[in-house]
Amino acid sequence: MARKFRELEARMSSEAITTSNAIHHRLKESMALEELRDALRMTQQELAQTLNVDQSAVSKLEHRTDMYVSTLRRCIAAMGGELEIRANFPEGSVRISQFERLAADE
Repeated sequence: MARKFRELEARMSSEAITTSNAIHHRLKESMALEELRDALRMTQQELAQTLNVDQSAVSKLEHRTDMYVSTLRRCIAAMGGELEIRANFPEGSVRISQFERLAADE
């Protein structure tokens, strides 16, 4: 028998809720393109129309492990976002800006 999440959450300790929320936020910080598109409630067909490509091209794009930065930037823009590339070091994080300059030149 399925239960509503609110019922289950009401029975959880505050520590368990805190842990659950931390996991949720960590997962939200890292998503594959397909998961991101789904989270935005966008279909492959809708994204394909925005990118002016076939739906099959979106499917292939979502399953690639290597692509041009410009391709990824166009895809993120078509979903309503902006691509930001960061390099993380123990000392801190640095935003890599050269790809933004290249996009402005296009």
